Amino acid sequence: MKRYVIGDIHGAYKALVQCLERSNFNYEEDELICLGDVADGWTEVPESFDELLKVNKLVYVIGNHDLWLREWFKFAATPHIWLSQGGQNTLDAYIRLLEGGDTKRQVSHENLLEKAVDYHVTDDNKLFVHGGFNWHHPIEQTLPYTMVWDRNMWQAAAYWQLQHNRGMKMDKVPNYDEVFIGHTTTSRFDPELKPVHLSNVWNVDQGAGWEGKLTIMDIDTKEYWQSDIVSKLYPDIKGRG
Repeated sequence: MKRYVIGDIHGAYKALVQCLERSNFNYEEDELICLGDVADGWTEVPESFDELLKVNKLVYVIGNHDLWLREWFKFAATPHIWLSQGGQNTLDAYIRLLEGGDTKRQVSHENLLEKAVDYHVTDDNKLFVHGGFNWHHPIEQTLPYTMVWDRNMWQAAAYWQLQHNRGMKMDKVPNYDEVFIGHTTTSRFDPELKPVHLSNVWNVDQGAGWEGKLTIMDIDTKEYWQSDIVSKLYPDIKGRG
Protein backbone atom coordinates (compact mmCIF):
# COMPACT_ATOMS: atom_id res chain seq x y z
CA MET A 1 0.00 0.00 0.00
CA LYS A 2 1.14 3.50 -0.84
CA ARG A 3 -0.15 6.64 0.86
CA TYR A 4 -1.09 9.76 -1.06
CA VAL A 5 -2.42 13.21 -0.26
CA ILE A 6 -4.29 15.40 -2.72
CA GLY A 7 -4.96 19.13 -2.57
CA ASP A 8 -8.06 21.22 -3.18
CA ILE A 9 -9.91 19.84 -6.24
CA HIS A 10 -12.62 22.51 -6.59
CA GLY A 11 -14.74 20.63 -9.10
CA ALA A 12 -11.85 19.93 -11.47
CA TYR A 13 -12.76 16.33 -12.25
CA LYS A 14 -10.54 16.22 -15.33
CA ALA A 15 -7.55 17.29 -13.23
CA LEU A 16 -8.40 14.70 -10.58
CA VAL A 17 -8.41 11.90 -13.14
CA GLN A 18 -5.10 13.11 -14.55
CA CYS A 19 -3.49 13.07 -11.09
CA LEU A 20 -4.76 9.59 -10.28
CA GLU A 21 -3.65 8.22 -13.64
CA ARG A 22 -0.23 9.89 -13.63
CA SER A 23 0.54 8.64 -10.12
CA ASN A 24 -0.57 5.08 -11.02
CA PHE A 25 -2.88 5.23 -8.02
CA ASN A 26 -4.34 1.85 -7.05
CA TYR A 27 -8.00 2.35 -6.12
CA GLU A 28 -8.16 -0.88 -4.10
CA GLU A 29 -4.81 -0.93 -2.31
CA ASP A 30 -3.55 2.65 -1.93
CA GLU A 31 -4.70 5.17 0.66
CA LEU A 32 -5.78 8.65 -0.41
CA ILE A 33 -6.09 11.52 2.04
CA CYS A 34 -8.13 14.31 0.51
CA LEU A 35 -7.57 17.70 2.12
CA GLY A 36 -11.06 18.94 1.32
CA ASP A 37 -12.59 21.61 -0.88
CA VAL A 38 -13.72 19.27 -3.59
CA ALA A 39 -16.67 21.65 -3.87
CA ASP A 40 -16.91 25.00 -5.66
CA GLY A 41 -15.03 26.30 -8.66
CA TRP A 42 -15.28 24.25 -11.82
CA THR A 43 -18.45 22.57 -13.01
CA GLU A 44 -17.75 18.90 -12.25
CA VAL A 45 -18.14 18.70 -8.48
CA PRO A 46 -20.51 15.69 -8.58
CA GLU A 47 -18.17 13.82 -10.93
CA SER A 48 -15.25 14.58 -8.59
CA PHE A 49 -17.10 13.11 -5.61
CA ASP A 50 -18.07 10.06 -7.69
CA GLU A 51 -14.41 9.44 -8.51
CA LEU A 52 -13.29 9.76 -4.90
CA LEU A 53 -15.98 7.33 -3.80
CA LYS A 54 -14.31 4.69 -5.97
CA VAL A 55 -11.29 4.79 -3.65
CA ASN A 56 -11.40 1.94 -1.18
CA LYS A 57 -9.15 3.61 1.41
CA LEU A 58 -10.26 7.24 1.38
CA VAL A 59 -9.77 9.69 4.24
CA TYR A 60 -11.75 12.86 3.65
CA VAL A 61 -10.72 15.97 5.62
CA ILE A 62 -13.42 18.59 5.26
CA GLY A 63 -12.77 22.08 3.87
CA ASN A 64 -14.59 25.38 4.15
CA HIS A 65 -16.21 25.06 0.71
CA ASP A 66 -17.39 21.57 1.59
CA LEU A 67 -19.07 23.01 4.68
CA TRP A 68 -21.01 25.47 2.54
CA LEU A 69 -22.15 22.62 0.29
CA ARG A 70 -23.09 20.51 3.29
CA GLU A 71 -25.22 23.38 4.59
CA TRP A 72 -27.01 23.52 1.26
CA PHE A 73 -27.59 19.77 1.33
CA LYS A 74 -29.09 19.99 4.83
CA PHE A 75 -30.85 23.35 4.89
CA ALA A 76 -30.85 24.70 1.29
CA ALA A 77 -28.70 27.59 2.54
CA THR A 78 -27.29 29.79 -0.24
CA PRO A 79 -25.23 32.59 1.34
CA HIS A 80 -23.91 35.14 -1.13
CA ILE A 81 -20.30 34.49 -0.11
CA TRP A 82 -20.68 30.83 -1.11
CA LEU A 83 -22.23 31.57 -4.51
CA SER A 84 -19.63 34.25 -5.23
CA GLN A 85 -16.71 31.96 -4.34
CA GLY A 86 -17.43 29.23 -6.86
CA GLY A 87 -20.59 27.90 -5.25
CA GLN A 88 -22.84 28.88 -8.14
CA ASN A 89 -21.29 26.25 -10.40
CA THR A 90 -21.72 23.68 -7.63
CA LEU A 91 -25.34 24.65 -7.04
CA ASP A 92 -26.14 24.51 -10.75
CA ALA A 93 -24.56 21.05 -11.03
CA TYR A 94 -26.70 19.61 -8.26
CA ILE A 95 -29.85 21.26 -9.55
CA ARG A 96 -29.19 19.47 -12.84
CA LEU A 97 -28.89 16.20 -10.95
CA LEU A 98 -32.19 16.77 -9.15
CA GLU A 99 -33.95 17.80 -12.35
CA GLY A 100 -32.70 14.58 -13.93
CA GLY A 101 -34.02 12.54 -11.02
CA ASP A 102 -30.52 11.36 -10.04
CA THR A 103 -30.96 11.59 -6.28
CA LYS A 104 -28.82 8.57 -5.33
CA ARG A 105 -25.61 10.29 -6.37
CA GLN A 106 -26.41 13.36 -4.31
CA VAL A 107 -27.23 11.22 -1.27
CA SER A 108 -23.87 9.46 -1.58
CA HIS A 109 -22.12 12.83 -1.67
CA GLU A 110 -24.08 14.05 1.34
CA ASN A 111 -23.05 10.94 3.24
CA LEU A 112 -19.40 11.45 2.33
CA LEU A 113 -19.43 14.99 3.71
CA GLU A 114 -21.30 13.92 6.83
CA LYS A 115 -18.59 11.35 7.55
CA ALA A 116 -15.72 13.72 6.77
CA VAL A 117 -13.24 14.43 9.57
CA ASP A 118 -11.93 17.77 10.80
CA TYR A 119 -8.35 16.48 10.83
CA HIS A 120 -6.46 13.21 10.51
CA VAL A 121 -3.33 11.96 12.29
CA THR A 122 -1.49 8.90 10.99
CA ASP A 123 0.14 6.25 13.14
CA ASP A 124 3.53 7.73 12.28
CA ASN A 125 2.51 11.18 13.53
CA LYS A 126 1.68 13.10 10.38
CA LEU A 127 -1.16 15.61 10.64
CA PHE A 128 -3.57 16.42 7.82
CA VAL A 129 -5.86 19.45 8.17
CA HIS A 130 -7.49 21.67 5.59
CA GLY A 131 -6.38 25.10 6.79
CA GLY A 132 -4.50 24.94 10.07
CA PHE A 133 -4.92 25.29 13.81
CA ASN A 134 -3.63 27.16 16.86
CA TRP A 135 -0.53 25.11 17.60
CA HIS A 136 -0.30 26.59 21.12
CA HIS A 137 -3.15 24.28 22.09
CA PRO A 138 -3.89 20.63 21.30
CA ILE A 139 -5.73 20.27 18.04
CA GLU A 140 -8.48 18.43 19.91
CA GLN A 141 -9.33 21.77 21.50
CA THR A 142 -9.54 23.60 18.17
CA LEU A 143 -12.92 24.60 16.79
CA PRO A 144 -13.79 22.96 13.46
CA TYR A 145 -14.36 26.45 12.02
CA THR A 146 -10.74 27.34 12.77
CA MET A 147 -9.38 24.20 11.13
CA VAL A 148 -11.03 24.98 7.78
CA TRP A 149 -10.27 28.72 7.74
CA ASP A 150 -6.93 29.19 9.54
CA ARG A 151 -4.04 30.70 7.59
CA ASN A 152 -1.94 31.79 10.57
CA MET A 153 -0.13 28.48 10.82
CA TRP A 154 1.00 28.64 7.18
CA GLN A 155 2.14 32.24 7.64
CA ALA A 156 4.04 31.22 10.76
CA ALA A 157 5.72 28.37 8.88
CA ALA A 158 6.88 30.88 6.25
CA TYR A 159 8.38 33.05 8.99
CA TRP A 160 10.08 30.07 10.65
CA GLN A 161 11.58 29.04 7.33
CA LEU A 162 12.83 32.59 6.73
CA GLN A 163 14.53 32.61 10.13
CA HIS A 164 16.14 29.28 9.32
CA ASN A 165 17.41 30.62 5.99
CA ARG A 166 19.04 33.43 7.96
CA GLY A 167 20.95 30.92 10.06
CA MET A 168 18.67 30.94 13.07
CA LYS A 169 16.97 28.02 14.81
CA MET A 170 13.82 27.03 12.96
CA ASP A 171 10.60 26.59 14.90
CA LYS A 172 8.11 23.96 13.84
CA VAL A 173 4.49 23.07 14.42
CA PRO A 174 4.94 21.09 17.65
CA ASN A 175 3.83 17.53 18.37
CA TYR A 176 3.77 16.42 14.72
CA ASP A 177 6.59 15.26 12.47
CA GLU A 178 4.90 16.73 9.41
CA VAL A 179 1.75 18.72 8.67
CA PHE A 180 -0.05 18.67 5.31
CA ILE A 181 -2.50 21.43 4.39
CA GLY A 182 -4.43 22.94 1.49
CA HIS A 183 -6.73 25.99 1.63
CA THR A 184 -4.10 28.69 0.95
CA THR A 185 -3.06 28.45 -2.67
CA THR A 186 0.65 28.78 -3.35
CA SER A 187 0.08 29.67 -7.01
CA ARG A 188 0.09 33.40 -6.30
CA PHE A 189 3.70 33.53 -5.15
CA ASP A 190 5.21 30.41 -6.73
CA PRO A 191 4.94 30.49 -10.55
CA GLU A 192 6.45 27.00 -10.77
CA LEU A 193 3.28 25.63 -9.14
CA LYS A 194 5.12 23.01 -7.11
CA PRO A 195 4.15 21.80 -3.63
CA VAL A 196 5.71 24.13 -1.07
CA HIS A 197 7.56 22.90 2.03
CA LEU A 198 8.12 25.42 4.82
CA SER A 199 9.41 24.32 8.21
CA ASN A 200 7.59 21.02 8.83
CA VAL A 201 4.50 22.04 6.84
CA TRP A 202 3.66 20.89 3.31
CA ASN A 203 1.14 22.90 1.27
CA VAL A 204 -0.33 20.96 -1.65
CA ASP A 205 -2.86 23.54 -2.85
CA GLN A 206 -1.39 24.78 -6.13
CA GLY A 207 -4.43 26.70 -7.28
CA ALA A 208 -6.57 24.08 -9.03
CA GLY A 209 -9.63 26.24 -8.43
CA TRP A 210 -8.04 29.15 -10.26
CA GLU A 211 -5.25 29.22 -12.87
CA GLY A 212 -3.05 26.57 -11.27
CA LYS A 213 -2.64 22.81 -11.08
CA LEU A 214 -3.97 19.98 -8.95
CA THR A 215 -1.33 18.07 -6.98
CA ILE A 216 -1.19 14.53 -5.64
CA MET A 217 1.82 13.55 -3.51
CA ASP A 218 3.23 10.32 -2.16
CA ILE A 219 3.26 11.05 1.57
CA ASP A 220 6.33 8.93 2.24
CA THR A 221 8.62 9.62 -0.72
CA LYS A 222 7.38 13.17 -1.47
CA GLU A 223 7.24 12.34 -5.16
CA TYR A 224 4.35 14.22 -6.70
CA TRP A 225 2.29 14.37 -9.88
CA GLN A 226 0.20 17.22 -11.21
CA SER A 227 -2.56 17.93 -13.64
CA ASP A 228 -2.34 20.26 -16.58
CA ILE A 229 -3.21 23.91 -15.93
CA VAL A 230 -6.81 23.48 -14.85
CA SER A 231 -8.18 26.54 -16.61
CA LYS A 232 -6.94 25.01 -19.89
CA LEU A 233 -8.88 21.84 -19.13
CA TYR A 234 -12.03 23.98 -18.88
CA PRO A 235 -11.33 26.72 -21.46
CA ASP A 236 -14.90 27.98 -21.82
CA ILE A 237 -15.83 27.91 -18.13
CA LYS A 238 -15.18 30.38 -15.36
CA GLY A 239 -13.87 28.72 -12.20
CA ARG A 240 -13.46 30.65 -8.99
CA GLY A 241 -12.37 33.86 -10.63
